[in-house]
Amino acid sequence: MKKEELKENVRGYAQKFEDGGLRLLKKGQKGIVHAIFSRFGLVLVLLLLQVGLLFSIFRWFGNLLPHYFGGSVVVTAAMVVYLLNSKMDNSAKITWMVVVAILPVVGVPLFFYVKSNAGHNLLRKRLMELENTLRPQLPQNREVVERLRRAEPGAASLAKYLHGPGGGFPVYENTAMTYFPSGEAKFAELLRQLDTAEKYIFVEYFIIDEGLFWGRVLEILARKAAEGVDVRVMYDGTCEFSTLPRDYPKRLEALGIQCKVFSPVQPFVSTHYNYRDHRKILVIDGRVGFTGGVNLADEYINHVEKYGRWKDAAIMLEGEAVRSLTALFLEMWSVLKEPEFEAFLADPIPVPEHTQGTAAPYGDCPLDGERVGEMVYIDLLNRAREYIHIMTPYLILDGELETALKFAAERGVDVHLILPGIADKKFPNALAKTHYSALLDSGVKISEWTPGFVHAKVFVVDDREAVVGTINLDYRSLYHHFENAVWLTNAPCIRDIEEDFQATLEQCRTVENNPKSIWQGRFLFRAVGMLLKVIAPLL
Repeated sequence: MKKEELKENVRGYAQKFEDGGLRLLKKGQKGIVHAIFSRFGLVLVLLLLQVGLLFSIFRWFGNLLPHYFGGSVVVTAAMVVYLLNSKMDNSAKITWMVVVAILPVVGVPLFFYVKSNAGHNLLRKRLMELENTLRPQLPQNREVVERLRRAEPGAASLAKYLHGPGGGFPVYENTAMTYFPSGEAKFAELLRQLDTAEKYIFVEYFIIDEGLFWGRVLEILARKAAEGVDVRVMYDGTCEFSTLPRDYPKRLEALGIQCKVFSPVQPFVSTHYNYRDHRKILVIDGRVGFTGGVNLADEYINHVEKYGRWKDAAIMLEGEAVRSLTALFLEMWSVLKEPEFEAFLADPIPVPEHTQGTAAPYGDCPLDGERVGEMVYIDLLNRAREYIHIMTPYLILDGELETALKFAAERGVDVHLILPGIADKKFPNALAKTHYSALLDSGVKISEWTPGFVHAKVFVVDDREAVVGTINLDYRSLYHHFENAVWLTNAPCIRDIEEDFQATLEQCRTVENNPKSIWQGRFLFRAVGMLLKVIAPLL
């Protein structure tokens, strides 16, 4: 398509918000009538019919249980032995044992259905192929690791893991790192950097929603596409449930923007709904990259209010470490096409002035058997000497991570968590509070941010290491989602991260180790949390 035609499409599609921003949805597009009669409505109906059919089958078998009680006891015992000898996390083992023991007719086939990962074997095979192709494109500079080893041997061991079993992600020097303590701060710099694009812009986000934030970004993307810049956008298929219509990729393509949807909504019950692309990556010309908790929607910059004020965090990289962010995007983009790693990763990256420290962007894939996000968090907890300060929106822990938090506090480390004062989801919030008492008993400090919802995913350790990314402290992030983050060592912005933690802490209430402080008199809420904890790994 010629530049003149692209510009004409931009003029044809653009409808201005009163506050500025490109809008592609027509008025009423998100209404109830549209939801019912759209393709999404049909998909939802088909899904509900399949779920109803499955439960009807299970219920029919359930009525036969009295006649086959002896058989169910044998099956349950066999499943317990099988689960005890499986490689899954201990918390998941306990959950499945409870499910199988209470509802063997439902629990046994459900377990093997989930374990089979129906529909994802081809995706797993393809991702492993891409990872093997990608690894040679991301070599590790041994001198960088040697300097890191001399400064901090423990950090060098983590670097070895990330470039080995962790997925082949190097540690880089020659990178400037800028921390943003809010979505508003990222928004302003993101717009400025997008205007500098000359070759390509890669955008991969879990949530995109039309409004001021996305509208302003889309205006620049459309203009850059009309100028000949290679613009690609990828978002998770759950957006089709809530924020964007099914044909949104076509609307972007009419503006000259390539668009893909990861795991779009399909009218079939499948375990693929477990695996979502929760990453937030934006790369400009391979020299500037953004990541963190901030999605492309207005609540993330407090332009609209959801759950009080919204507290988030992000980071911008400039220099060599951006190569891994580019690689992460290309890996997901290439699932259904030939990879383009050499075309975008071979060129040298300009090194900005005044660089210090190291940065290691990394990804976490739920299909490769490595819990990279959790392993990085546990390693930081085990190596912390003075403090480890954490901001997270959710706290649904497996046994290993809870033990690491408690052990760090018990050996004298200042372990302090900031969680939301106003939660966005009631059930995860109830589950989070079930962990409070055990953590507080061990000396872990817990605070809740009273102005609203904390969505930042940040670890900062001893003024020398930090992680900023998309990885929550819950089963969804640690086991089921495609995630990404950046591990930093000895960078100047680590001081900024700790200052942000302390500034956020000033607006928090301290949680004491008693039911009144933890549950605030909500007895039913407490009961819900205790019940949900039994099946926490399945949520």
